[in-house]
Amino acid sequence: MVFGQADRTGKALKVAVLGCGSVGSQVVRLLQEQSADLAARVGAPVELVGVAVRRLDAPREVALPEELLTTDAHGLVAREDVDLVVEVIGGIEPARSLILAALENGASVVTANKALLAEDGPTLFEAAAKAGRDLYYEAAVAGAIPILRPLRESLAGDRVTRVLGIVNGTTNFILDKMDTSGAGFEDALQEAQELGYAEADPTADVEGFDAAAKAAILASLAFHSRVTASDVHREGISEVRSADVASARDMGAVVKLLAICELVPVENGDDAVSVRVHPAMIPRSHPLASVREAYNAVFVESEAAGQLMFYGPGAGGAPTASAVLGDLVTVARNLLAGTRGAGESAYADRAVLPMGEARTRYHVAIDVEDRAGVLAAVATTFADHGVSIKTVHQEGRDLDAQLVVVSHEATDAQLSATVEALRGMDIVRDVTSVMRVEGEAE
Repeated sequence: MVFGQADRTGKALKVAVLGCGSVGSQVVRLLQEQSADLAARVGAPVELVGVAVRRLDAPREVALPEELLTTDAHGLVAREDVDLVVEVIGGIEPARSLILAALENGASVVTANKALLAEDGPTLFEAAAKAGRDLYYEAAVAGAIPILRPLRESLAGDRVTRVLGIVNGTTNFILDKMDTSGAGFEDALQEAQELGYAEADPTADVEGFDAAAKAAILASLAFHSRVTASDVHREGISEVRSADVASARDMGAVVKLLAICELVPVENGDDAVSVRVHPAMIPRSHPLASVREAYNAVFVESEAAGQLMFYGPGAGGAPTASAVLGDLVTVARNLLAGTRGAGESAYADRAVLPMGEARTRYHVAIDVEDRAGVLAAVATTFADHGVSIKTVHQEGRDLDAQLVVVSHEATDAQLSATVEALRGMDIVRDVTSVMRVEGEAE
């Protein structure tokens, strides 16, 4: 099936697609519907020569001639006439083996596979460099939002110092509903599932695995160092309570699941990389606070450009396919020109900082005895661990007495040790909530 008109050379670029689910079917649809424009942008027609699927008889969102469908994915990527392979299967295997085989066979690759890139990206990049082919992956982090190319190319002459992102639509939808409607976590999750924003098993989203993989990719690009998903400190949102969201509202903040990637000065004068994913309170004045529903946004800080924000739909078949097709056009142009784009940039080789050394602030809710000296004792515990208090106030009386403390910035290890010490105090009945606070209110 040839899409577009032949150029002066008459040579078509031949494309194989691995996977025909929600993203793969939309990739094929866009290839069909935008064929003339794509041919003009690429400089040659694009020919779809095969689509690898798990089952030939499965229902699909787009009609395809039977002769294009195959269950032999390895045979498809091994074809000598395939110039470009689009991988939208997901997961680790067989995706890794298929991508490596495609590169070894001389094809360039476009993928949306965040989990594989975060786990074993260096192996893929090395294979692409050895083959002299491209490996592009814009769709792996934030759907249709163009964030990887700006980090890799537009900001190549700048020094990125921090990347702060809402990169999972499911969790953002849940937390937004908890904030705007007062719903509890379980009710908000159920609504997300009913609307198709959350899977039947939402673990990858609500426990932060999806966001952690994306954070690893963002940090690797932004800081020119190899960062894997195992390097990312990860906490999900399943323990976020309605009371936490209400406390954030009272202090002019909102709770978001954040991917936080930043450069941190270390003793030898160099910088280390800090990468973490966890729920946090951010001021409602921060641009990320206004990101609603299932949308994503990434906030970038750099020395020369300053603050930049990228916003849009972070998932879904059509938005993700848009990013895939953007990569396909770039890779196809490179193939026609006999060149390749930028590969992995890991020259800085910065160390990844342990979570305990990351600097942050805590919001701590403490059930305490309602008697004289309690506040002083709590303040002393914070001071003993090198943590200063920014604000503190008491809510309720007698058995309902509660102190709400917001700290100044300290290392996560200092703050964590403070919380553990509070739990061991006779005057403390319970530490009911601990949440990090990011950003300063304006």
